[in-house]
Amino acid sequence: MGITCRRWALPAAPLALTLLAVTGCTSSSDTPAKPAAAPSGPGAASAVARVCAEPGARPAKAPAGAVTVDPGVVGDLAEKTRSSPPGTTFWLRPGTHRLEPERYAQVMPKKGDRYLGAPGAVLDGGRKNAYAFSGTAPDVTIRFLTVQRFVAPTDEGVVNHDMADGWVIEHTTIQDNDGAGLMAGARQQVRGNCLRGNGQYGMNAYKTGNTIRGLVVEGNEVVGNNTGDWERRRPGCGCTGGIKFWAVDGAEVRGNWVHDNRGAGLWADTDNNDFRIEDNLIEKNDGAALIYEISYNAVIRNNTIRRNNWVEGRRAAERGDDFPFATVYLSEAGGEPRVEARTDKIDIYRNVLEDNWNGITLWENADRFCNSPANTSSGDCTLLVKDKKRCVRPAIAVAPLYADCRWKTQRVDIHDNRFVLDRSVVKCTEKCDRMAVLANYGTYPDWSPYKGKRVAEAITLRQHNRWHDNTYRGAWQFVVQDPSKVLDPWQWQGPPYRQDAGSTFPEQAGG
Repeated sequence: MGITCRRWALPAAPLALTLLAVTGCTSSSDTPAKPAAAPSGPGAASAVARVCAEPGARPAKAPAGAVTVDPGVVGDLAEKTRSSPPGTTFWLRPGTHRLEPERYAQVMPKKGDRYLGAPGAVLDGGRKNAYAFSGTAPDVTIRFLTVQRFVAPTDEGVVNHDMADGWVIEHTTIQDNDGAGLMAGARQQVRGNCLRGNGQYGMNAYKTGNTIRGLVVEGNEVVGNNTGDWERRRPGCGCTGGIKFWAVDGAEVRGNWVHDNRGAGLWADTDNNDFRIEDNLIEKNDGAALIYEISYNAVIRNNTIRRNNWVEGRRAAERGDDFPFATVYLSEAGGEPRVEARTDKIDIYRNVLEDNWNGITLWENADRFCNSPANTSSGDCTLLVKDKKRCVRPAIAVAPLYADCRWKTQRVDIHDNRFVLDRSVVKCTEKCDRMAVLANYGTYPDWSPYKGKRVAEAITLRQHNRWHDNTYRGAWQFVVQDPSKVLDPWQWQGPPYRQDAGSTFPEQAGG
């Protein structure tokens, strides 16, 4: 599952949180940034979690009835968990707690268990243990701990390794682990945590069977993840970033500070639905701030998004790639009224995008659909077709499967945003100033009913994708239908595209 699909073939002819308002950071990808003044202006995120440097107070005394865990006894936490009944509260005393020095030594909670850390309580895997908390017991709570130096394999996680439901992870630092800092289950609540410097993801919100519902990700600091640089090691894997979401139905992603991650900040990939992404500060990620890919129905509002995509965008430009690699990238993702959600479109509004490498790109790969060899999510089909084997000739060439066998970038409403670009800040001369709505020229496979320009024309003109009532500062260009068609604002606003009605541009824009 990845974004290697961003290629085209042309025809022969052409909470209980401590919040602090912050702005830009000055650190490298592996070091959390220092906050400065608050962002300002309409739509700016008003408060963002700064929890890595200021994690908040921890309980200095064991709660009544709690089982006390001794850091001086190796394996004490796992043993006391085994010997205690479900619903036990454990209080980890100050100090470094360790499991037995075996790769698969781990804590296996029972239903309703609660783990609370005293000031200075650390659960350290010592670069020997793969997992910290595992098992399928529901409704487990972890608060006020530091969990570090575990060595989970790629695509697996350290906390909630087995993706159990109903877990609450709050005010916890999960750092310097291989793989993902944590996994996710249904109804999981992830609040006020520091997810820092993990080898692949801060969180991998994936569950076997695609049954995550009602996920809450609020007030976290997600910083410096993907230290393993997995896209370089496995090009096109689509397996990196701050947080990755897979087939999540219903998510609240709000008030987070997502910054300085290697790769994308937030990435929702494959049949996600009903997301509300709001009031986040997303900045200085090497790749896109947000990717919403082959997914449905979302509200993206009141976010401050700045200085993202400088590394990956610049790298693409330097190699001569004219694809508009964007800071907010919607790939085969759109609104679908037949999929139940709180909205039937992708509604992007009241955001501030400032000094990013490019703005918003709406993309659709004509060759990517259910049962196509070009579908990098090869085992999946749309939420409208349960059996991908139905998506073959002759049925796919006519209604309803002609429409339902492909993920479509449609019903995207982009309005009341502020787009600011200062080339001297971004340090670019070209290919960093674009909004785009486009597709490739369909060529593959030979039985595809989507060959030629039909998908490019549909996404550009017929699928109800609209920009309007936005404010632009700086010189912007607009890409339509394919990468070769680059417009100025007045061409963009004119026929046949008629985009950005009611929007304002600098006087010097256009020609």
